[in-house]
Order: sequence, then structure tokens, then C-alpha cells
Amino acid sequence: MKTVQPILIVGIGGSAGALNAYKALLNAMPHDTGMAFVVISHMLPTAHSQLTKILSRHTKMSVLLASDEMPIHANHVYIMPPDSDLTVENYKLKLISPRTGRNKQVDLFFISLAEAMGVRAVGIILSGYDGDGTAGCKHIKANGGKTFAQDSSAEVGNMPLSAQAAGCVDFVLPLDKIPDTLKSLAAELET
Repeated sequence: MKTVQPILIVGIGGSAGALNAYKALLNAMPHDTGMAFVVISHMLPTAHSQLTKILSRHTKMSVLLASDEMPIHANHVYIMPPDSDLTVENYKLKLISPRTGRNKQVDLFFISLAEAMGVRAVGIILSGYDGDGTAGCKHIKANGGKTFAQDSSAEVGNMPLSAQAAGCVDFVLPLDKIPDTLKSLAAELET
């Protein structure tokens, strides 16, 4: 089976209340979009995360725990491990462990995604406290990519509202509407 580079790499950032959002988003997402998805979630460094196992029940895509130098393929979901930072370079994931700071993992990943992918970068901010992801969304927009924020359905609205208040969000949508918008963005890049 030939592996294909993704049309878009979609970073999905969340924190408190984001588990249900991740599940709902993957439930709504077709398994054959030609995109890759990278889930960046705030976790305690000592967490024994079951996120990969949990999310694999909500999509037909392959769901993998990210590792250093892991190639990014279309129609795959990558999960950031606890106590690490994740970046992207040349369609590969770079893992930094232990993490360099607390609750800045979304910004770090989104900034590297913006620099590596330009117009092929997408950032989605889901439920969570604080403002992680806002600076990253600014970088994605500045490099020609697109940004999303979960609408008022977010269990904890701070992260999506912070990005919206900074004026760096292209789409504020309920989770079940994000897949169609992503498909439209990918189709524009393919023409």
C-alpha cells in the first residue's frame, strides 16, 4: 500500500473538556480526507494516557502515538505523548521529551506547523482553560494557513475565545461542521 503525504496537516489543540470534543470531531470526520491530524492535548507529565486507544474507537483512520522522526501520512491521526513537546518538519514529527514548559504545547506545535506547511497548515482550537493556541493561530494565519475555533459548544471556552479575541480565527464552528469546511479547503489546494 502506497503511503501518501497529506494535503493538509491539521493540528488539533485542547485541554480541559477537550476529550468529548476530540471524539465528536473524529466521529464527524470521514476516514479518507487525504489529511493528517495531530492531537495536542494538555496532560500531566506523569499521566498514563489512554487517548490513543480511546480516539481509535471514534475513527476508521489509523490512530498512532507520536514518536520522534515519525513520518506524517494522509488519513492518520497522531497523538502527542504526555511530558513531551511535538513539532513538525519535512512531513515528520519531532518529539522533545521532557516537555519544555507547561500548557504551551499547542502554540509550539502550531508555530512549527505554520513554518513547515504554510498554506497546508490548519489549526483547530478546542475546549480548554488559558490561551494556549492563540499565538500559534497567529503564526498559521501569517503563513497562509487556516484556523478554527470550537463554537460555544466548548465545555471550557477560554482557549477558543482567546484565539477569537486575538482576531486570528477564520472559522468558529460546531464540531460537526468542521469536516465539510476542511474538505472545501483541501479541494481548493488540489485545483
